[in-house]
Amino acid sequence: MPGISSFLSRSINTHQIYGANTNVGKTIISTILTRAAALNYPQEQTWYLKPISTGEAKDADDSHVKRFTGDLPNVTPKCLLQYSEPVSPHLVAGPSPPSDHSVLSQVSNYLNMAASSGPGSFFLETAGGIHSPTLNRIPQADFYRPLRLPTILVADPHLGGISTSIAAHEGLHIRGYNTDAVFVFRDNYYRNHEYLQSHFASLSKPIPTIILPGPPSRQENPAEDQKALGAYYEVVSGSKLIKRTLEMLKETHEMRCEALETLAQRAQDRIWWPFAQHSELLAPGKITTIDSAHGDFFSTLSPSSNSSASASALASASSPNLLQQTHDASASWWTQGLGHANPQLTLAAAHAAGRYGHVMFANAIHEPALRLADSLLQTLRNPRFQRVFYSDNGSTGVEVALKMGMRAARVRYEWTDKKDVEVLGMDGNYHGDTMGAMDCSESNIFNESVEWHKGRGYWFKPPTVLLRKGVWEVRQPSGEVETFKGLEGVMDVEKRVGGKMYEMYCRRVRGELEKAIIGDGRRFGAMIIEPIILGAGGMVFVDPLYQRALVDTVRASADLFSIGFAKSAGEFTPTSDSNAWTGLPIIFDEVFTGLYRLGTPTPSSFLGPKTHPDIGIYAKLLTGGLLPLSATCASKSIFEAFLSGKKEDALLHGHSYTAHAVGCEVACTSLEVMNNGDEEGVWNAYKEDWNAHTTTTTHNAVAPWSVWSKSWVHDISSHGNVDGVIALGSVLAITLKTSEGGYASSAAQNMLARMREERWEELDGGNVMARPLGNVVYFMAGQKTSVDVLRGVQGVIAKVL
Repeated sequence: MPGISSFLSRSINTHQIYGANTNVGKTIISTILTRAAALNYPQEQTWYLKPISTGEAKDADDSHVKRFTGDLPNVTPKCLLQYSEPVSPHLVAGPSPPSDHSVLSQVSNYLNMAASSGPGSFFLETAGGIHSPTLNRIPQADFYRPLRLPTILVADPHLGGISTSIAAHEGLHIRGYNTDAVFVFRDNYYRNHEYLQSHFASLSKPIPTIILPGPPSRQENPAEDQKALGAYYEVVSGSKLIKRTLEMLKETHEMRCEALETLAQRAQDRIWWPFAQHSELLAPGKITTIDSAHGDFFSTLSPSSNSSASASALASASSPNLLQQTHDASASWWTQGLGHANPQLTLAAAHAAGRYGHVMFANAIHEPALRLADSLLQTLRNPRFQRVFYSDNGSTGVEVALKMGMRAARVRYEWTDKKDVEVLGMDGNYHGDTMGAMDCSESNIFNESVEWHKGRGYWFKPPTVLLRKGVWEVRQPSGEVETFKGLEGVMDVEKRVGGKMYEMYCRRVRGELEKAIIGDGRRFGAMIIEPIILGAGGMVFVDPLYQRALVDTVRASADLFSIGFAKSAGEFTPTSDSNAWTGLPIIFDEVFTGLYRLGTPTPSSFLGPKTHPDIGIYAKLLTGGLLPLSATCASKSIFEAFLSGKKEDALLHGHSYTAHAVGCEVACTSLEVMNNGDEEGVWNAYKEDWNAHTTTTTHNAVAPWSVWSKSWVHDISSHGNVDGVIALGSVLAITLKTSEGGYASSAAQNMLARMREERWEELDGGNVMARPLGNVVYFMAGQKTSVDVLRGVQGVIAKVL
């Protein structure tokens, strides 16, 4: 299902009223505020909404509000779903309750209708406490989170209410809600109001506490009870305190709108953006203002709120909402896997922050770091890996891997001179933006203008895979093409290893190695590749058979790497450890492709059951997209290369935030969610879509699949503007026909500009924010993206092509 945008409208001041518990007076506070707004702003409309109510209709909260505001013509109370039994909503919903999306859509539509009616105030009352379950057993605080309405918290004046009130606020706060005010009834015996007022005033962002006299005691005579309550409402709703409170809420609302609408303009004078030419970025409308995010969507400032927006964007933006839902089509630079604002990850981060904050990792250990190391090694199932080294991000993880590999090679081959040591890599690889990582790539747009860059390697030119006009092709650098009936044929490496192509690949690699080492006298200390798909290099799908041949040949070429040294080639190959590296240490940069991005825990599984790297780098999806962390895994033989009695022989690399406990705890949760999803078959429908009608029996342990519809991908590959398509796991990349290829091409810009500037019915009026790689436009789903969102994005792509 497409997302639900947060709501913010200049015309209507909206607040969601949560209670710290049941029976704390939410409906009474709602009635006071509804009546007061109608009295103080008689020319405006005041709206009250109870989305879900249980109990007899005559006793329902909207009936109560109507009863005590009925004398005011500018009040509209409403309930969307009324259930007669007075119990928690999840108990009355029945076996097939309305979906969360349908209920939130009704709320969103009603908010937009109210805002379209002109200026006013809107109060949405929840049911029970913040964690009271909704129809589908979702805690209210999570259920309503996509809307992210400003919040009013009704505190608990009863015994124990201090604790429940503070806990309720903290539960809302860590989920990204803004609490504009706390209301509490005065109780001169328990005096909760005194403590709570002091507490909320002491926060880094103080919250005003509004202390009100409690309602009158219930009368046995219904008429007398209603009369007493009516008198109470008349006095309190007409008080100066409530009038000042309404003014404060309006002022807060206006300040939020103003801050959001000017955010991009204010940022232009302060922020230096990554991967951006600012002479172009500073053009009007080029900066996307993100208010919040949830699931697969950002809530962004609508073009209609931007005076410099294009005419087409303004024409398509008819909603009074300043915010629109924007599909995060690049998965926030490939990091997003479990959805923005995922409550499981949020709570994991909060727990670790509360338990540890940050603690140093030098000669120390904490439980999340060890638990993550165990979980990661178990997930990857690489028999070579025994050690885990933590760093800050993918690029620094690559730096660590290079130090590991180079050192292991130097110790093994006993280099003592200062001759340059290079790496073996692939043409089109890109491993990060730190200096060492950049030197592991051939000259390209990312590094060729960097003053210190010196490409230190030999780059093999790989054959590539592409779906063209419904046929999967493997294209050699020289232009020859081999076709396959399906992707499963391309990926059946174990079967293809017995063929002539594998032998040809091995001979080619061996020949290039001999020329570089024997002919040119070069020295290599490691091989680093991105398995299966080269990400930043243009989403290039490499023939997996070639990468298998590359790894096999390098591991079998110790005789070349040992040339010029006293020991024979055989002496360089240890026999006691079957998992020790041979030839050169093999590094797999799985920062992008690892951890289920391509449908499996590790893409090395596509290369065969024994083609495991000696060193692997993991980041991005490691924490589910919440915060940066990288892990570099290594084998025993790599680790032992650093062992000696000298400090200088140790791996002298580290970061101030190495193995930060918050990141480790979040990563443990992320891996658990993804591993459980794999075991529980949450992706089985996609796998069946890609493999149900195949006639080829795969010899690999895993068959390829994608979340993108197989038939749709084949159709798109035949489009007149498309040169080819790849789809694997959550990755979709479309290569556009153009006279200028590569990262410098602007061919994808017009397509992506239209996706960003227009609103699409396929996404319930949302737009799409994607990133180009030259003439390649790519789309990245999360590991929990719904089918409806995926098919909606497919519909938008089909239109803009």
